[in-house]
Amino acid sequence: MFARFLFLSLVWALPALAQPRDTLTIGVTQYPSTLHPNIESMVAKAYTLGFARRPVTAYDVEWKLVCLLCETLPTLENGLARLETTPEGKAGIRVTWRLREGSRWGDGTPITTEDLRFAYEAGREPATGIGPAEFYRSAYEFIAEDARTFTLRFDRVTFEFASLGDFAPLPAHLERELWRSDPRSYRTRTLYDTQPATPGLWNGPYRIVQVQPGSAITLERNAQWDGAAPAFRRIVIRAVESTPALEAQLLAGQIDMIAGELGLPIEQAVALARRTGARFRVEYRPGLIYEHLDLNLDLPIFADRRVRQALLIGLDRAQIVARLFEGRQTVANSNVNPLDWPSDPDVQAWPYDARRAAAMLEEAGWRPGPDGIRRNAAGERLTFELMTTAGNRSREAVQQVIQAQWRQIGVEARIRNEPPRVFFGETMSHRRFGGAALYAWISSPEGVPRTTLHSEEIPTVARNWSGQNYPGFRNAEMDALLEALPIELDREKRRALWHRLQAIYAEELPSLPLWFRQDAHVWPSWLEGVRPTGHLNFSSLWAEEWRVR
Repeated sequence: MFARFLFLSLVWALPALAQPRDTLTIGVTQYPSTLHPNIESMVAKAYTLGFARRPVTAYDVEWKLVCLLCETLPTLENGLARLETTPEGKAGIRVTWRLREGSRWGDGTPITTEDLRFAYEAGREPATGIGPAEFYRSAYEFIAEDARTFTLRFDRVTFEFASLGDFAPLPAHLERELWRSDPRSYRTRTLYDTQPATPGLWNGPYRIVQVQPGSAITLERNAQWDGAAPAFRRIVIRAVESTPALEAQLLAGQIDMIAGELGLPIEQAVALARRTGARFRVEYRPGLIYEHLDLNLDLPIFADRRVRQALLIGLDRAQIVARLFEGRQTVANSNVNPLDWPSDPDVQAWPYDARRAAAMLEEAGWRPGPDGIRRNAAGERLTFELMTTAGNRSREAVQQVIQAQWRQIGVEARIRNEPPRVFFGETMSHRRFGGAALYAWISSPEGVPRTTLHSEEIPTVARNWSGQNYPGFRNAEMDALLEALPIELDREKRRALWHRLQAIYAEELPSLPLWFRQDAHVWPSWLEGVRPTGHLNFSSLWAEEWRVR
């Protein structure tokens, strides 16, 4: 007893002998609805898998395309990309990538072109429900030149031909037979969700070793990783959907950092920094993060664009930004961020004007009822659901303001929120929302928004719910622009297409633009090397660079 007490006393008295930091616990506000890399898009999943997987290509912190799993980016100049004519006589291109030598799955199996072939086969099969559908349609042939070299032949030439985006290898030795047995049900049987601790699923510096559904994901160093050794032996990602509870856990030392990609609202982080001084480092990073309200356009009340326009000018977005976010967000007039070069500074704006909003609703046939809520000629009230992710204090505060401001113009918004994994994994992906949905899209630099705006990307049963056009927007000119943009190689001509896209968006308002968001990254003072990117390829993709001071 005495010896044990003496030992503990010495440890307490000599901080220099304390155990080294080998675990980093990260707090986030969402838990992934799936861990399969190619099924559904969710920030929580992309951030988590950044530690455990490496795509072939990605955009770095400078917004430049780089190789992560490949050796060299293909260009026309180096011969890895070559213009050609397709069998149908169209202008096409063949692009070749070579996998980095020594890349292995977590069970030691080499990553080969068979893993890319499997991902290609699964994506080409519509029943699988893997997106983006246009990529797999355009890539009409996959060629395995050898175990590490593969070529894709595309039926069109695009300005982003060197980027593979979300197309990344899947472990054929583990997943292919599961998929072949029934492609339509594969998404519910994949090992990524049924046995996520299987080592061979992962190829990053870490691999997932334990999952507590809805709560936490634990990762440990991947012994098969051939890159720089990561500093931490273990990383724990803890999902805390309530932002006040997330902050409380940070202050109590239960988590070490809060990921800005899924963390505290700006105003909460600012207050935290004021109270805690130098205990934490807080970095505010603007990025390609578009906060907006999706409208379910299948609902008759949203069929008239005058109603959509009235809803937007009935919101004092500048006041919301000033009061709730200390003026740190940029009010959006379209879906293209001013930080991205194609943004049109002259796109139509919809400044706050409650009187004009009321007049537009009158014109559209919605007149005040005895309770102050507008009704149409059939006596139907102008009322609908207003949804967002439960527990996000910032969004819930925004909801309250939106509800009040719409009430002033005779519109009733009924607030109903859900946990993020339900909101994104079921309600939005299956288009079950009964009105307006508040959330954000995060894009890559000059990311063509085909998956969110093209009519072919509306999720349906037939497509096994792939696609992200949740509003159900259908516009022939928009479709044509989304098809023309990727294949226009001249930057200035592409700028004109981008400006027209933004003009249609601002006029038709398939979604209501709110603001472009800054993220607040909260790190302990002893952590360095984390570099937020401000776009869709998150800081976790470079976790091997994180270090203890």
